[in-house]
Amino acid sequence: MELLAQFHPKVVHFAIALLSTYVLLEAIGVLFKKDFFLKAAHLILLLGVLGAVAAVLTGNQAEEVAELWEEKGAIIPFGSINEHKDYANITLWYFAVLLVIRTVLVLKKKFTGYFKYAILVLAIVGAYFVYETGEHGGELVYKHGVGTELKKMEIEE
Repeated sequence: MELLAQFHPKVVHFAIALLSTYVLLEAIGVLFKKDFFLKAAHLILLLGVLGAVAAVLTGNQAEEVAELWEEKGAIIPFGSINEHKDYANITLWYFAVLLVIRTVLVLKKKFTGYFKYAILVLAIVGAYFVYETGEHGGELVYKHGVGTELKKMEIEE
């Protein structure tokens, strides 16, 4: 359990970077009508969704570790953890659905015109979810010390 949890701080940065890069590539491809960027965006979206799956799985393990810490007397901000978790799940499912829709449109050769702009708008909305997930995760680390050596020392005392 703790094995996967320790990777959460590292894995989340891949999901954030990939999904943010996807939005940027989608915008460049749509606005400048560059097919290369649209194809790259599709691939990066797939990798970003896989990264988000890894981030959510390791995050769930980290939450279980936090529950064990609470049993040892640590003060864990589970309200903030739940907000972070909710945004992480929304982000994962949002981009997974976007990936499916985009893939179907590409395969049916309907990823043109208004559909490209609609996907771009949806991608930008998704960027908001990435931001909120990161904001809440950062609050857990920098405000509450969750996952840091300071929190571990607090438990051992």
